[in-house]
Amino acid sequence: MGGGRCRQRRRHHHGRGERMRMRDPVHRCDPGKEFPDTLRNTPHREFPGNAASVFRAREWARCRLSGQLPAPVLDDLLLLLSELVTNAVVHSDSGRTAGGRVTVRLTLSPVSSPGAVHVEVTDDGSAAGAPAVRVPEPGDDGGRGLWLVDLLATEWGCHRDEAGGSVWFRLADH
Repeated sequence: MGGGRCRQRRRHHHGRGERMRMRDPVHRCDPGKEFPDTLRNTPHREFPGNAASVFRAREWARCRLSGQLPAPVLDDLLLLLSELVTNAVVHSDSGRTAGGRVTVRLTLSPVSSPGAVHVEVTDDGSAAGAPAVRVPEPGDDGGRGLWLVDLLATEWGCHRDEAGGSVWFRLADH
């Protein structure tokens, strides 16, 4: 695959009353930056492409990772996972076609980088194009999923192939 972009940064910390500075209003994830191949054959689970799968995916991840990650990292992971599964159900063929599926992969990093975890959500794809981060307006009802991923994840990316589309992120405990 080609060399797509991904965001890499440290966690953001903001004091009381301090406003976050926003980047460009839209960031498109360039297809091609794949979830690391070495993590491809990892524990995963498929869920139906419906709204109930958001809760089920979150609970599956909580059960698999509880006690293996610091609580704040697990909380961020569950929030971001919920956002990505919601996006897969709402914006891809996974939620639009009968039999649509969403696959979630969870991978704890090796001992060399404890506290790090990789998550990938794969859907049935969409003709609408690549996922895009947009800065939501205060009154918007939605549109915060990838914005939150971009804000909280240490690194993230997406890719598409003939099987569908994937968005992945990495969280680290530091």
